[in-house]
Amino acid sequence: MDRKDKQPPGVLSHLRGIEIATSDASSYCARLFVDFGADVQNIEPPRGDRIRRTAPLTVKGQSAWFAFLNFNKSSTIIDPAEAGTITRLTALIEDCDVLIDGRDVDSANCPPVDVAAIRERHSGLIHIEASWFGRGGPYADFAAADSTIRALAGLIKLVGPAEGPPSHAPDFQTGNLAGLWGFIAAASSVIARMRGEQGRRWSLSIFESSLALSEYLIFEASVHGDVVRRLGINRFWPVFPAGIYETKKGWLGVRGFTPAQWRAFCDMLDLSELGDNPDLLLGKERLQHIEQIEQQFAPRLKTRTAQQWFTEGRKRKIPIVPVPQMSDLLHDAEMKERGAIVPVLLDEEEGLTAGSMQRLSLTPPRRGGKVPVPGEQQAITNVRRRLPSPSAACVDAGRPPMDGVRVIDFSMGWSGPLCTRILADLGADVIKIEAIRRPGITLDLTRPRGLALLKRLLAKADIVVDNYSVDVLPKLGPGCDALRALNPQRVKLSMSTFGADSIYRDCRSYGPTLEQGSGLPGIVGKSDFPPVMSNVAFGEAIGGLNGCVAVLIALICARDAGQGQLTDLAQIECMLPFAAPWLTIHSIDPMPPKRYGNRHPQFVPHGCFRCAGEDNWLVVAATDNEMWQRLASLIGRPDWAIDASLNSAEARRSIDDNVENAIEAWTRSRDADEAMFELQSVRVAPAVVRHPIDLLQDPHLRSCAFLQQLERPFIGAHLQPSVPIREGGGPYTIRTAAPTLGQHNSEILTWLLKLSDSDVAELASEGIIGMTMLREKHKAKSASSGPRCVRKRLLCAMIAARSRVLSETRDGTTGRLTWAARKVSATCSHPACADLSPCRGASSEQPWGALKYTARRACHYDRSIRSKPRYHRAVWRASTRSC
Repeated sequence: MDRKDKQPPGVLSHLRGIEIATSDASSYCARLFVDFGADVQNIEPPRGDRIRRTAPLTVKGQSAWFAFLNFNKSSTIIDPAEAGTITRLTALIEDCDVLIDGRDVDSANCPPVDVAAIRERHSGLIHIEASWFGRGGPYADFAAADSTIRALAGLIKLVGPAEGPPSHAPDFQTGNLAGLWGFIAAASSVIARMRGEQGRRWSLSIFESSLALSEYLIFEASVHGDVVRRLGINRFWPVFPAGIYETKKGWLGVRGFTPAQWRAFCDMLDLSELGDNPDLLLGKERLQHIEQIEQQFAPRLKTRTAQQWFTEGRKRKIPIVPVPQMSDLLHDAEMKERGAIVPVLLDEEEGLTAGSMQRLSLTPPRRGGKVPVPGEQQAITNVRRRLPSPSAACVDAGRPPMDGVRVIDFSMGWSGPLCTRILADLGADVIKIEAIRRPGITLDLTRPRGLALLKRLLAKADIVVDNYSVDVLPKLGPGCDALRALNPQRVKLSMSTFGADSIYRDCRSYGPTLEQGSGLPGIVGKSDFPPVMSNVAFGEAIGGLNGCVAVLIALICARDAGQGQLTDLAQIECMLPFAAPWLTIHSIDPMPPKRYGNRHPQFVPHGCFRCAGEDNWLVVAATDNEMWQRLASLIGRPDWAIDASLNSAEARRSIDDNVENAIEAWTRSRDADEAMFELQSVRVAPAVVRHPIDLLQDPHLRSCAFLQQLERPFIGAHLQPSVPIREGGGPYTIRTAAPTLGQHNSEILTWLLKLSDSDVAELASEGIIGMTMLREKHKAKSASSGPRCVRKRLLCAMIAARSRVLSETRDGTTGRLTWAARKVSATCSHPACADLSPCRGASSEQPWGALKYTARRACHYDRSIRSKPRYHRAVWRASTRSC
């Protein structure tokens, strides 16, 4: 290639990587290095990487998935049949910084190099070993596929029709997830190498990597048990509505979560009576009346387009979003401008694919590139500088890679805390900054002294993370310019829905919103299904992992060049890699993508089959012809196994129905686990479709100590997930449980900021820090005038009165209403609560949402109010508005 085609050097252009064998996980890990300038050689056999033949394929037979994973890499062909290939490959590995190894997934005829011997000679080598299930455990030798991993990880059971079978998305999810984890391991090791440490060897479990998506459901199910069931397409416990609905033009993703958002949604549709119903206040209550509720609002959604509803919803702060088709994404000018969608050249075909989501402000990633043909070397600018040689003084096998890195964490929800939790798991010192209503170190940032303390903490930090709305931190003071002035080398990560410079920057969202807006639901399910969502807050975990990747890249730059920077992460863009192959296909051939349901474009048979018992299922995949023959023999069809006319997936597709019926006839009489182990014994790839709660007792996870038991005040003993990347045989130990409210105030302020004990006591007395919940204070100004005060007085009086009126009831309401009235009395000095004044000093442990809920229930139970609809609605509306 002409050297004039070189791309400018990136922040990782001093690094060289070697990718051996074949796995989606190792390939995506390597792609993340290439995005920022690293020189990565993909070692291929003479026939080329197996992924080059992975569907979906372009018109000219190029793999869109291979294109996404490999643009800007170079290709080196090594034929194991030739003399000297082991010596040649060994030399390549000895000259690299990072070895990304997928041999435990698919060896791809890779020559048998001795990596342990290489690491003895090259102690700085970082080695990432990807495998389906890690180095040990009951599943270690299992045959697997993308869908079987997700089945075992609890990501399929709760999706699809209530009667079954469960539905699952197309491939590529596990590769993306594990690739992110692999890069996190490798990049953290680069940071450790930069301070003179040895290279590290990591084991990456693709199965455990996928649990980042289901960990929330695992523990939710452990609390609620069998309540968590499959409810139907786009229906998920415990929230309703949380699905995708047809509009006049296009589909609309809806996520009604809080009572205020539910009421705003109903008001937007001119369904105030529905929103006023106190029995439908919470998502769990609405789940009991799904059909009746949908019959009212679904027809109204068809009166306007998805884009029109989106515009109206933003005004009302409702988390709704249009569900785009591939063509919508490809024409999204903003995503192209931000580099979320980039050009890619596949030999003679020009298309588009998902770019890098780590949008560093000063050292941005490459925007697009060329997919190498077998044996092609890319024209890149590689600033070859070896990392510092390991120092004997730094040899410390027990020191985690992020040791000595300090993080200031402003995040909330799931995505931001997951990002910072990973950094903490890898050894970083993470300080969580929160108001005196959340756990961690507490600071009142609305007061000058609290803000001054924050700035002193920020001056000592390496990384700052927040996932607030884009204007929150700048309003409090520590915006980007202020942070840069405090410490020019600091790395700042901002995680919002669409990005700080987006025209949709004010959009409200949750994890499902991010999935709805990614285009992924449009390729899931059967052709007659609406766009289909997953059962997890998909986008939250993906945003957290991408955020962690971004801060590690930026920290490498800061340590190398002495320059900090901002990363503006748009979490909705982080979902694009899961739809990347279909983006490419559609950019070349504008035909709608084919939806296969539980079938597969390449593996036949492939599906989800009923087993003995209630709602027990098994995913089965035959990933090659030999596996098909073994499967056919086991289920009692040896004639199929020896039939040469069925020796291709396309030939078998013509009898797909017959094959699936035969498989299910075999599985129906068997326990799901027994069937899985019986099929695994002949090297077929099956997996039990696990319920999330099953993972608490999963034999493989227990054997490898993935779930670790911790003690925490107010909770007691509970399980927490560890990271799926390991050095040595065991997992990284979780050092501490989540902090309680203000738990480390004194420690941080005295040790880090050198305050005296008397200073800390003074801050506590002034309410700038604290270890107990701040009660809502009555404001004298609003007590004297204004409609907001009238509503609050009405609420207080109503709750107090209802608690007295219902004193003789036997339905369990009395205690709840009396308790709530006392909470009101602790927050309001109005005479309506005078009879409960002795409780005035009680702390308010419950936010106003609980009081509003109680008010509505009071209206419902008191017939004198229920018989007066106008008064009822007035009280109800008053109770839902902030006072």
